[in-house]
Amino acid sequence: MTQFLAPWPHVSVISVIDILLVAVIIYEFLALIKGTRASLMVVGVAGLGLAFYLSRLGNLAAVNWLISTLLPYTVFALIVVFAAEIRQALARLGRGLTLSRAAGSEADAYDDIVLAANLFCQNQTGALIVIEREIGLRTYIESGVPLDARLSYDLLATIFRPSAPLHDGAVIVQNDRVAAAACFLPLSMNPVLSTQLGTRHRAGIGVTEETDAIAVIVSEETGSISLAVSGKIERDLSVDQLRDRLGELLRRYVPPSTLPTPISDGNELLENSESESSRGSLPRPADSRLNDPRLNDSRLKQGTDR
Repeated sequence: MTQFLAPWPHVSVISVIDILLVAVIIYEFLALIKGTRASLMVVGVAGLGLAFYLSRLGNLAAVNWLISTLLPYTVFALIVVFAAEIRQALARLGRGLTLSRAAGSEADAYDDIVLAANLFCQNQTGALIVIEREIGLRTYIESGVPLDARLSYDLLATIFRPSAPLHDGAVIVQNDRVAAAACFLPLSMNPVLSTQLGTRHRAGIGVTEETDAIAVIVSEETGSISLAVSGKIERDLSVDQLRDRLGELLRRYVPPSTLPTPISDGNELLENSESESSRGSLPRPADSRLNDPRLNDSRLKQGTDR
């Protein structure tokens, strides 16, 4: 490093480290706001900064006074506007600095969620399941009905049954337990989202913008399965894709399980059983070779030769 910096005597190793740290901070900041509403606001702030610089160069006294007066209040305005992004950045920094990760929540079995999502997809039942990771969801848990019950397929199917009193709202899962049901979540105000997304999808995206939680969303209209994480949504997932994505996000292997088949009508089952019984009662030929058309053709040919 010293030999490399020899042609530039004014540049030291500390200066290079300083420049690299600033570059990393700028890169992480741009990666954090990429694809969010904060990116457009940063462009606006950059425009104000450019206007302030041009007013200094052009000696525009009135514009310079106006920007200088409003500049101290701009800092507080930015803190209020970028509150969600600041919380997410600090949480990401805390996760990076934490040596002991909460491996218990990642090692729990969430295959019941996949099975329940498959049921809701078949029946076109709306559902919103939020999985807590490292950032606590106590604020949202207190807004719903506390359950503190063990996570199971039957419990999720009962909660989101359309006639159940707790089917509206979200279910929040902590470790291997259902902490609360019918919880209220913040709606995402991202203007980039599709207008086809309803309140359930925007609530699932909203909670992932505020925290590092994972939201599994099943549409009531189409029965499609979606997955929201870090303020982004993945739509029209299959059950196998949902299982793989949960395994990746929770950093664990989810073994494949047999999905329940859709429950058909009793009349259809009766008709199927009757058809199978009728097939079984048909007489079977003694030798299947008698029905072979190739043998019949050969016999016919032998008769004509004779």
